[in-house]
Amino acid sequence: MGGSRLSLALGGGLELPSEGRIVVLGPRAGMDLSALDRDRVDVIQRFRPDHDAFAVGGWNTAPEPPEEAEGRYAAAIVVLPRARSEGRDALARAESLVARGGLVVVDGQKTDGADALLRALRARVAVAGPINKAHGKLYWFSATGALSDWRAPPREQVEGGFVTAPGVFSADGPDPGSVLLARALPARLPAHLADLGAGWGWLAAAALSRDGVEAIDLVEADHLALTCARENIRDPRARFHWADATRWRPEAPLGGIVMNPPFHGGRAADPSLGRAFIAAAAACLAPSGRLWLVANRHLPYETALTECFAQTAETGGDARFKILEAARPRRLR
Repeated sequence: MGGSRLSLALGGGLELPSEGRIVVLGPRAGMDLSALDRDRVDVIQRFRPDHDAFAVGGWNTAPEPPEEAEGRYAAAIVVLPRARSEGRDALARAESLVARGGLVVVDGQKTDGADALLRALRARVAVAGPINKAHGKLYWFSATGALSDWRAPPREQVEGGFVTAPGVFSADGPDPGSVLLARALPARLPAHLADLGAGWGWLAAAALSRDGVEAIDLVEADHLALTCARENIRDPRARFHWADATRWRPEAPLGGIVMNPPFHGGRAADPSLGRAFIAAAAACLAPSGRLWLVANRHLPYETALTECFAQTAETGGDARFKILEAARPRRLR
């Protein structure tokens, strides 16, 4: 894991500054940062479950760097994001956060583009390392400003006038599954809804266009996606929650839930995520509440729905997706 590569590097040529603050961008829960001085470190993690794991461990943790943070840090450690397209932006962002000549350390799995980024970096800056371990690499360089053109635009406008950001789910436009679900929703919806895993707000906006809706809670673990949702939905009926949807609970039981649950924790499909969303939906709904969800056809959610709801049915879909509805949630222990 990343921490073991960091420890190995610190004993094999990497020297972190003895003074000044260090920012760690994007570490995932379970990564070992014990080689660092906790009192000097800011952990930046926008994904709520990973953020909370470090906060509980006593690290100073935030979803975004503090305002006016450019040039503030003596060193930055970047844990490469899983989406390779984000890697260059992550390095350019890290370089902007450290003072000129400060240290930027890059840690990542080969599957996350660590090799390709190393080759691209060597064409621009002097790179030290790499340290190879556990199917990943760690290398470092001094900030010179040479990566400024790698920064991605902070917002992108997509179909319908919505804004998204690089790295959020379905950043290039509404997900086809969500579009299919929106078309299948009834003309009138319950007064109080939630969208679990709301992303940048497209499905919630579609739900708000239906009759009967008085309030909708948008629950999203990706802080950046939720920030986009706030910009996309100015409707006073919308409330926004930066939270793990599998753990979030409303103040009062809900009349309905819409959702397009995620099914990837990493690069491999993980249907247990969708099952956890289904269980959370059942726990959030009133006895008369209803769930509307869309899923890829190959995902085996029917058993979880039957365990959590007394009534379930497939009510639509196409060759790629299925629309599932459920009612009468069971109160499971």
